[in-house]
Parts: sequence; C-alpha cells; structure tokens
Amino acid sequence: MNKQQDSNNKEHNNELDNNDSVKDQIEELLDEAIEEVEGAEGEQLSENDQLKADLEKEKDKFLRLFAEFENFKRRTSKERIELFKTANQEVMSAMLPVLDDFDRAMNEIKKAKDKNLLKGVELIYNKFNETLLNKGLEPMNVKQGDVFDADMHEAITQIPAPSDKLKGKIVDVVERGYKLGDKIIRYPKVVTGK
Repeated sequence: MNKQQDSNNKEHNNELDNNDSVKDQIEELLDEAIEEVEGAEGEQLSENDQLKADLEKEKDKFLRLFAEFENFKRRTSKERIELFKTANQEVMSAMLPVLDDFDRAMNEIKKAKDKNLLKGVELIYNKFNETLLNKGLEPMNVKQGDVFDADMHEAITQIPAPSDKLKGKIVDVVERGYKLGDKIIRYPKVVTGK
C-alpha cells in the first residue's frame, strides 16, 4: 500500500504541480493581458495627449493668423481712407497758385471800384473756391499777432517787431497755407518779429 499510496501521492503531486503550473501560466497570461491593456491605455492616453497638444498648437496658429489678418484689414482700410482723403493732393497743390492769383486779382479789382467787373470775377472766384473747399481743401487761418509755430508755419524772414506785442509772433502773412483733410499741403509763409 505504501507503494500504491506513494504512487497515488506522486500522481496527486504531479496533478497539483500540473495544476499549479497551469495556474501559474494562467496568472502569467492574465498579468500579460492586463499589462497590454494598461500599456494600450497608456499609449492611448499619450496619443490623446498628443492630439490635444497638436489641436492646441493649430488653434494658436489659427488665432494668430486671424489676428494678423484683422490687423491687415484694419491697416489697409485706414490706408485706403487716407489715400482717398489725399488723392487730390497733387491737383490741389497745382491749383494753389491759381487761387493766389485770384486773391490778388480780387484785391486789385476792389481798388478799381468797377462794380460789374468785381461781380463777375467774384462769381468765378466763389465758385472756384467752393469747389476746392468741397474737395477737402481748407485755408489755414493765420493772422498778424498769432504765435509763431515752426511745425505749422514757414518763416521766410525776421524783422524788428513794430511793437513789443509782436516780438516772437507773426508780423505779416506773405502766402496763405492750406490743408487737405488733416494734412498740410502748403505751409503759410510768414514774417516774424524779433
């Protein structure tokens, strides 16, 4: 019986060993499967993180491009408005000597006291002046006694001031200045007192 028991015990032990080895194998397979699933989840998370990072990068790129485009639109719109405002600058600058001649002619005709001649030239002068004003030309109002500003006036000479009030101020306006919109197209030429 001992031999039989020993062989039974051996068989039983072998079965247990086989069961243990099968159990170990199953546990190993389960552990490997769990690791694979966790690894896949880790890869998936890192892939998701990568996709999120890429999305944020593209979103930032898009926002910058959009902001740049908005700035471009604003800048070109502003430039276009400025161009329209000053598009006539060359023509207006060419017309200023004609306007000056009209002013001188009006002063001389007033001295002649010929009312019919004065009325006719005055009509033409007013129409010409209104047309230029409608196109954006504005005369700069500078008169004797105004403070001289080098940014706004062009001093052609300095003379001794006729009175103490006119020292450092404008004594005479030789040529009228004009603006087209906000831009000065001809600075007034003045004489200052010292």
